[in-house]
Formats: sequence, structure tokens, C-alpha cells
Amino acid sequence: MAGRKKKHEEHQNHEAWAIPYADLLTLLLAFFVVMYAISSVNEGKYRILSESLISAFKAPPKAVDPVQVGEVIRTPTPSMVQSAPETAPIDLGEPMSRSLEEILGDMDMQGLSEAILGINTMADEIERAMAPLIESGMIDVGRDQLWIEVEINTSILFGSGSAELAPDAVPILERLAGILSQFPVRVHVEGHTDNVPINTSVYPSNWELSAGRAATVVNLFARNGVDPDQMAAIGFGEYRPIADNDTPEGRMKNRRVNIVILAGQRPRTGQGAPPELLQEDMELLLQRGRDPGQEGVP
Repeated sequence: MAGRKKKHEEHQNHEAWAIPYADLLTLLLAFFVVMYAISSVNEGKYRILSESLISAFKAPPKAVDPVQVGEVIRTPTPSMVQSAPETAPIDLGEPMSRSLEEILGDMDMQGLSEAILGINTMADEIERAMAPLIESGMIDVGRDQLWIEVEINTSILFGSGSAELAPDAVPILERLAGILSQFPVRVHVEGHTDNVPINTSVYPSNWELSAGRAATVVNLFARNGVDPDQMAAIGFGEYRPIADNDTPEGRMKNRRVNIVILAGQRPRTGQGAPPELLQEDMELLLQRGRDPGQEGVP
């Protein structure tokens, strides 16, 4: 017994809990750091990371906000075109027996009343048919007593520097032509551009471009039942702006096609007929009729 060695008791470590506790705190810290990072995403860095990963896996890149290069081309979606209500046949009664020029020249009140009634009826039909596009800001319809002005920004009709209609614009104009063909009216299609110069083999200047776009719309109307004898295509170029050409937004507003619908039809006359009266000529005649003292004022 005396020769046996005495065993030493093993020392118990009472601080062993600190190791897993420290690991737990480290994990919690990492968790909260990740949660904070997720809650404040940098969109630019996220887009770069996303496109880098997609590119690495050889998939087409998809940006959160695509970068637009060149002119913005706004085209209406098919739902906008198809959701417009169908236009029912309209009972127009007897057409105006006199031309609008004669009515304004003589200030025939009965003729004016007939013209105003017909214009209001047609304006209501156009606004109902084009309601989705009016609400989206693609088309603006203005009305006066004797005419309607449908303003369409060319970004939904034509590509940049082109007078060829976009495919999605054709149903819109066809629907409008269907309404116009039911009324005894005169239609002036006015093309307008911004002041950015153009010089191509087809369009040497903005005069040709604006006139070409107006003629394209007139041709479509003629193919869809609007009387060609009662239409005119007019190009104003850059010289009738409605906004400041110094900003991109202003230039976009100035690139437009105005469809001016005048009450009554122009009498069919032979050679030597007086020139076609424009909307501004009608305004002048109407103003002179209201104020006879302005008769000699140009």
C-alpha cells in the first residue's frame, strides 16, 4: 500500500461556459449586421451586382432602370387601344346647308347653332372612344364652339426623324377616322416639330418632316372613309411651338400632330376657288363678327 502513488484530482475549469457564450455573441452580431445590410440596399450597387452575376451565368442582363438612349418612343399598350368602347352609329340629321365661311361671314345665328351642336356631339364621341389614351396623357382633346382640336404627341405615332406610322398607332387613328367619317366636317391635319435641325435625303428640313407626318395621317384617314375632298395636310415645321425648345420636355411637347376638325364641309367648287381657311382664319372671322369695330384690323 505504501508503494502505490497517490492520484491527483483533476482540476475542474469553471470558466468553460465563456467559449460557447462568446461564439453565440459573435453569431448574433453577424446576424444583426446582415439584417442591417439587407434593410438598406444601395440600388446602384445592387444593380451592378445583379448584372455581374447574370453576365457571369451568360444570361441577358436586366437593369432595374434601363438607360434611355435617343428619343423616347411612347407606344400605347394593346389594352389601351382595345379597351376603348365601340362607336355606335350616330344619327346626324340634315347636314349643314351652308359652308362655315358663309355662316361666319354673315354671322348666321341659326347656322352657328347647328354647327355648335354638331361639334359638341362629335367631341363627346371622340372623348368616349379615346378615353384610355386621354387619361394616360397620350392624347389631348380640346373643343371650341366651331371646331375640335385633337393633339397627339408624335412619340406615339412616329419614330425619330421618320414619317412612317408605328404599328400600335394605326388602330388609334383608324378608330378616330371611324368617328370623323360619320360627320359632315372638314379635317386639317397639322404637323409640328421641335427646333432640332434635320438634314437627310428624305427630309432636308423640319418643313418636309412635319408635312410628311401630316400627309401620312391624312392618307390613313382617307383609306378609312374620311372624305379626301374635305381634308388638308399642313406642315408648320418648328415655327408653331407650344413649349420652350430649350428643355427636352418642351421639345417633346412641340413634336406633335394636331387634328383640327371644323364644323361643316367646304363646298365643292371648280377652278378659281378661294383658298382653304385654317383654324386661325376661322377665329379671326368669328372675332370680327362679334366685334364689328375690328373689321378693318388685320
